[in-house]
Amino acid sequence: MARSREFPRLPSPFAGLPGGGGWLVPVVALLFFLAASGLFGVVYTVGPESVGVIQRFGRFIGTADPGLRFKLPFGIDRVTIVPVKRQLKMEFGFGTVGGTNPDQVSGEQARESEMVTGDLNAAHVEWVVQYEISDPHEWLFNNREPGATLRDLAESVMREVIGDRTVDEVLTVGRQGIENDAIAKLTELAQELRLGLRVQQVQLKNVHPPARVQSAFEEVNRAQQEREQTINQANGEYNKVVPRASGEAMRRVSEAEGYALKRVKEAEGDVARFRRQFEQYERAPDVTRQRLYLETLSEVIPRLGGKVIIDADARQFLPLMTLPAPVPAATEAPRQPGRRRDPLFPGGEP
Repeated sequence: MARSREFPRLPSPFAGLPGGGGWLVPVVALLFFLAASGLFGVVYTVGPESVGVIQRFGRFIGTADPGLRFKLPFGIDRVTIVPVKRQLKMEFGFGTVGGTNPDQVSGEQARESEMVTGDLNAAHVEWVVQYEISDPHEWLFNNREPGATLRDLAESVMREVIGDRTVDEVLTVGRQGIENDAIAKLTELAQELRLGLRVQQVQLKNVHPPARVQSAFEEVNRAQQEREQTINQANGEYNKVVPRASGEAMRRVSEAEGYALKRVKEAEGDVARFRRQFEQYERAPDVTRQRLYLETLSEVIPRLGGKVIIDADARQFLPLMTLPAPVPAATEAPRQPGRRRDPLFPGGEP
């Protein structure tokens, strides 16, 4: 009968361990359980712009500053990282790809951007709300969904502000006022609801009429621009013509005043001259009358031209016509305007 062959027994890997190494299997199983339950997650890191909100058995016990931190395992402690020093933003009516804030963009961009103004016109409004978390405890525990709540508040406030203004204000000159009113109302609501955040800025982006009425608004804008251009041209023409007419009127008034003053002064001079003549006449009336007569004839006769004056008793006239023409008297020096030669004062007025 054939004898069976026996293979040599290999040495056990736990042969040198106490107890034969039978305890190693439970230890490995325990380590696997602890790893699955979060033993190796007792160490965590808080970023430089965040804080860690610690909950123990679901109850808030405090916050953790930036750095390497520890927590109790087995789900006893739970830490939520909140970015308190980061500026967060929400976009309404449009969306930027790659945003890290989960509440930055909604799925209803077309709906939230369509608004009605105070004069019952439609407008497409896009805007951005920038904020930061000021109190992580209020942010996490006072509201179930603080991000969604802030989006609803921002949309409600913007619709209220847009509804208080005309479409011209919304599209043109009212942007700054809209932003200021929106941030004031949104800050008030956030404080009232204790959202634990601080609204930093509300900024309007693209604001334009809806695509259906875009062409009509462009026609209105062109008409307004033409009206402003016409008004500016009229004002320019007015500013050019009116000052010129005012200057011409002032010049004529000045000339009239100067002429009136001249005439008054001449009249006053004539009055003074006649008074002096009258005084001389009263002293010697015959002599004065004779001199005035002779002086007047000396001024009048040279203007008569070729005239021959004879006595009434003259009998022979024709031979006198052959006399040569009289030589005209020397031209007198030009007189000063406004002054007449006084026969009583040949050298001029005293």
